[in-house]
Amino acid sequence: MTDLIKIEIQSGVALLTLNNPPMNLATLARTRQMSATLDDLAADDNVLVLVVRGAGERAFSAGSDISEFPDYLAEGTVVEKKLRFENETMVKLDTFPKPTIAALNGLAYGGGLELAVCCDLIVADETVKLGLPEIKLGVFPGSGGTLRVTKRIGPGRAKEMMFLGEPISAALALEWGLVNRLAPKGEATATALSIAKTLSERPNIALQACKKAIDQSFVLPEGEAIEQVLELMETAFATNDGQEGVRAFFAKEDPKFRHS
Repeated sequence: MTDLIKIEIQSGVALLTLNNPPMNLATLARTRQMSATLDDLAADDNVLVLVVRGAGERAFSAGSDISEFPDYLAEGTVVEKKLRFENETMVKLDTFPKPTIAALNGLAYGGGLELAVCCDLIVADETVKLGLPEIKLGVFPGSGGTLRVTKRIGPGRAKEMMFLGEPISAALALEWGLVNRLAPKGEATATALSIAKTLSERPNIALQACKKAIDQSFVLPEGEAIEQVLELMETAFATNDGQEGVRAFFAKEDPKFRHS
């Protein structure tokens, strides 16, 4: 079986490569491999941070493999066979317990952009384009983009992107808050890995708790969200890293976190 997903792990950072260049299209086979890989990485205590990139320089991912659509349409299975499973995989990335970073080393269109916005942070090559062109096929983003893109940039700008179906520049994506940082041409992966290295040195239990608190703030009533923060803070203070952080502060030393 072709490795449509490649994994490299070094010093707590997992680098996941979408490996079907040049456009790194989201085939059903790749989605299956992605789903299984995310399960493995989530359960691996040696993985502290996840970086996702596309193979090659042309595309992070250009979205779905349209050549698969005629069969889906003929069978009437486009939702059950593709979109439902694809959405389940997107949810796995969106709810991945550890920090995640998308490195947009090339264009991110359609399902490729929907995958990127499942990550906590997005670093984009300053030359890339981002877009949701599905409306030009007579449909609309069906793998979480209507939810996650809207959460990032608001309904007005999300509707502009999805109604018009035109790509936007990396600079405009940064201005809108769709991406977090721009990298010089060819440096998106290196920049994302540099951020990941920094995160791998932060206390991982606290990072995961912080991520959970932020993500749950969108779905829980305010009172419940605050109660969850208090519970997570109590857990964080009780960890060895929580105690080490306080000790190092008073000792005027750099803390030595051990992710415990």
